[in-house]
Amino acid sequence: MTSPVTTVVFDIGNVLIEWDPEHLYRRLIPDADARQQFLSDVCSPAWNLEQDRGRSWAEAVAERVALYPEHADLIRAYDEGWHEMVPGEVPGSVALLGELAEGDVPLYAITNFSNEKFAEAKARFPFLATSFRDTVVSAEERLLKPEPRIYEVLLERNGLTAEACVFIDDSLKNVEGARAVGMAAIHFTGAGPLRLELRRMGFGV
Repeated sequence: MTSPVTTVVFDIGNVLIEWDPEHLYRRLIPDADARQQFLSDVCSPAWNLEQDRGRSWAEAVAERVALYPEHADLIRAYDEGWHEMVPGEVPGSVALLGELAEGDVPLYAITNFSNEKFAEAKARFPFLATSFRDTVVSAEERLLKPEPRIYEVLLERNGLTAEACVFIDDSLKNVEGARAVGMAAIHFTGAGPLRLELRRMGFGV
């Protein structure tokens, strides 16, 4: 039986472009324990996620500097040195995206991303601005994956049915969030396994 899935929905960070604060902070905080403490307690994942929810970087930095003035320069670096956290494309993924586009597969994206950094990312990686029929950016919607509503925004805005879509994300909880609204979903672990999964679903890649 032919798969009913016709449409591919990508996450962006660590699926199409790499992102890891370690790339920056290994240089700024060479001691591994001190670095881990800073990235766990000061510029924590929960703090960073609020920018993905729509908080401005100016507000985020000011809030942390007020709490941890002794780390002011390191906190500002999270904003000012952001591109050092993003060394480039995830190997093989963008080529796979291009093959899907050449096959006229409808392509969309849902990403947890700050407005400011997504604008910078599109300027640096032009395919982010040209590959997708629509991109749902968490900061614009003030919603975060894996909240059901962020997936529903994509479906409703574009007249899509969940059953026709496969969602790809490196975060298992976001994959499970997509499945909860009725989408097929693939947990991304690399371009090679992704290609095999898409091929299994009937895509010509």
